[in-house]
Amino acid sequence: MSITVIFDVPGMTAAQYDQVIADLEEKGMGKPNGRLYHHAAAKPDGWFVMDVWQAPADLEAFATVLMPVLVKNGVTPPEPQIYRTHKVITS
Repeated sequence: MSITVIFDVPGMTAAQYDQVIADLEEKGMGKPNGRLYHHAAAKPDGWFVMDVWQAPADLEAFATVLMPVLVKNGVTPPEPQIYRTHKVITS
């Protein structure tokens, strides 16, 4: 069962997001196992990220690396909103 995970990150900047991604790539987690889809967008008050994961365990494994990277970059780790995925359509 795949899951959709939404992170709403108030106060996060594009520079912080880019550095988090660079740090994750440096740790070999730029394209983590089990992540099927990643979408990130700026919001007026921060950042929005949506991922689709093959299974909750894949997200849990990634989170052990992601959370310290967020803190290192001055980002307060957000509480993820997790939903069972019904359908993903790509063009």
